[in-house]
Amino acid sequence: MRRLQFVLVLCVASVGLAEEPSVDGEAADTEAKQAPLPVDPTWIRLSKDDRVWVDKKRKTVIVGAEICNHLATLEMFACPARTKEYESLIAVHSRARVVHTALLAIGATTGGPAQFDPEYVPASGSEIEVTVVWMDDQGNRQRIRAQEWVRELTTGKPMTHEWVFAGSGFSEPYEDEEPYYLAESGDLICVSNFSTAMMDLTVSSSQSDGGLLFEVFTERVPPVGTPVQLELTPKPANDKD
Repeated sequence: MRRLQFVLVLCVASVGLAEEPSVDGEAADTEAKQAPLPVDPTWIRLSKDDRVWVDKKRKTVIVGAEICNHLATLEMFACPARTKEYESLIAVHSRARVVHTALLAIGATTGGPAQFDPEYVPASGSEIEVTVVWMDDQGNRQRIRAQEWVRELTTGKPMTHEWVFAGSGFSEPYEDEEPYYLAESGDLICVSNFSTAMMDLTVSSSQSDGGLLFEVFTERVPPVGTPVQLELTPKPANDKD
């Protein structure tokens, strides 16, 4: 885990948390299509290739994304685009390791993913409040806790559990290969426990097809393709209420 922190802190240093990269020409057209929600000019962007910003004043990470599913039973709340959309509600326009880096930059602390052998140990780390922001049909900005869009199958009510910054991990590199950040395969913000999760719940939650505990709260979620922003805000260690 220390090695993971070291590598990702170097990423923070390399992007500098300085100023928004300029985008012009053909890239600007792409940006316009990918960024229908406004971006505050005070936010600091970590990478021109990833839609991830840091709001230093609020100590919040903002991630550009879109709704990718309406009817699924869920293993993830959010995954990187083109990975596990079929079992996620939201696809983010970023690499998982950049979101991890942004959380480190605002002071969040990783713990560890869930363990299963010899016995279950829940994921740990800074508790992260997840808020979804989108524009409604009238052009009004809306905000909601992410839990309100996830329904518990046993109760029919919104999910009550919180997420923690588990931190995923790196693969063991083969010869001269670069280490691979394991959450890139899709396990970004999980509702089923994964040993590769970047963020996970602190309760036992099966990933087996017959044992999934959560589904999309379809009646509450805007249409597939709706652009959203995820706001990830670490809670202070002494503030768990």
